[in-house]
Amino acid sequence: MRKQKGFSLIELLIVVAIILIIAAIAIPNLLRARMSANEASAVGSVRSINNAEASYNAVYTNVGFSTSLTALGGTAPCTPSSSSGCFIDAVLSNGTKSGYSFAVQVGSTPAASGLNLSYSATATPQALDITGSRYFCSFEDFVVRSSSAAIAPPCAGTYTALQ
Repeated sequence: MRKQKGFSLIELLIVVAIILIIAAIAIPNLLRARMSANEASAVGSVRSINNAEASYNAVYTNVGFSTSLTALGGTAPCTPSSSSGCFIDAVLSNGTKSGYSFAVQVGSTPAASGLNLSYSATATPQALDITGSRYFCSFEDFVVRSSSAAIAPPCAGTYTALQ
């Protein structure tokens, strides 16, 4: 008999089985890494919202804190005003970024002054345990807090403060 060159069907099946085993081990780790990256991005975005709120409050002293994410952002080219402050990027001002939904809610507004004296920023995973497993919030003390349960605005209660 002549010697044939190439792989037998059994050898190919063994190689495919080994590749599938490696993929079964690697895919869950990849999903956890993606979820951790989304959560880190959400914390960074909440911090950006905090910085934008502080800047908005300093610039628009007749308004106080902003009433929405769109008031903090604006579309390019952005013209600063009290309705589009240009303090955050257009992606974040639309309310969704990296698997999280963001919202800003105004707190107390005394009738006498008409100023928005407080706000609450929240970050909610768009698909729980897929895009993220923790909820984040912050308010005018600029401390980002996390919780494994849903956070209802305003950001009050006992949550874990992040460093």
